[in-house]
Amino acid sequence: MADPARHIAVDARELLGQPTGVGRYLLEVLREWTHDEAFPHRLSLIVPTEPTPGLARELGSRVSWVLVPGLSGTAWEQWQLPRAVRHIGAHVLFAAAYTAPIMRASPFVLAIYDVSYFAHPGWFGAREGARRRFLTRLSATRAASIVTISNFSAREIRHWLKVSPSRIVLAPPGAPTVKSSRPPAGRTVLYVGSLFTRRHIPELIRGFARFAAVTPGARLVLVGDNRTNPRIDPAAIAAEAGVASLVDWRAYVSDEELDRLYASARVFAFLSDYEGFAMTPLEALARGVPSILLDTPVAHEVYGDAARFVQTRPDSIAAGLTALAQDSSVRDAALTAGRRRLAEFSWRRTADAIRTALERAATA
Repeated sequence: MADPARHIAVDARELLGQPTGVGRYLLEVLREWTHDEAFPHRLSLIVPTEPTPGLARELGSRVSWVLVPGLSGTAWEQWQLPRAVRHIGAHVLFAAAYTAPIMRASPFVLAIYDVSYFAHPGWFGAREGARRRFLTRLSATRAASIVTISNFSAREIRHWLKVSPSRIVLAPPGAPTVKSSRPPAGRTVLYVGSLFTRRHIPELIRGFARFAAVTPGARLVLVGDNRTNPRIDPAAIAAEAGVASLVDWRAYVSDEELDRLYASARVFAFLSDYEGFAMTPLEALARGVPSILLDTPVAHEVYGDAARFVQTRPDSIAAGLTALAQDSSVRDAALTAGRRRLAEFSWRRTADAIRTALERAATA
């Protein structure tokens, strides 16, 4: 017999402002639920500020927005969010961004995408890292189950948070749907994602400089807010490498502009030491743009033969860019493997896995 209809509350802060990876993941899951006529549950999205009219229209009348004014930080999460959950009478909470109310108002399912602040504490400021580790550990202990996005992250969660495998739900991102995957003809190297220290932006710029020296018309576009610690200056690094006029850094772009950038890209570059999945190379692949990735276990798990793996040396990066940009056999092989990879990822399966975890938590 089907589970009875339940009232699901969602901490929806990540949908607001300029959403990054977590917000985009949550939005795709909500799209699947709200576009499914058979979805039986009531959805309440709890936020500290009003959603944009476009976001409200997109999710439609299947959701209720619960406005709880306040600053979107730890105090709001720990005090105002649980009061709101109690007030609306929700059966279960989906905490979609690493942490949840410690004094819980209802059972909750927690999403943890990676545990970089445990595995690599030096990448974070002392206070920020300590806060994240404290709240994530307590949240994970009290969660009914933990959603994560790769086998790599599941292993890391088991190791660092001592979570039983039976409490971990694997829900990888789905492949994006795009209007066209026509291979671009330009010479743009594109990076999309927040600028973190672990993503080797200086090394990418220096490797690009070698690629540009033998590739007329090449340019590098970086899209993402700067969260490096210690902070780097991409423009200064590009000037030092002699490619200041060829490197363009944009903290944020609209979805329409991002589509245009993907359409102009020849190669995507994402050189990260540590990720739970890395969604943006999948978005590039869906648009016919293959990636160079750092040679890591999670990159191999997710992308396999659909990417070119490199080291952080400038010569290795330049060689990877050159192979995908100019060698048709290498490029075609990556794109062929990429089409097989894309078929393995589905937002419907992602949403169903999270829905099942929430239903179990609500009835436990």
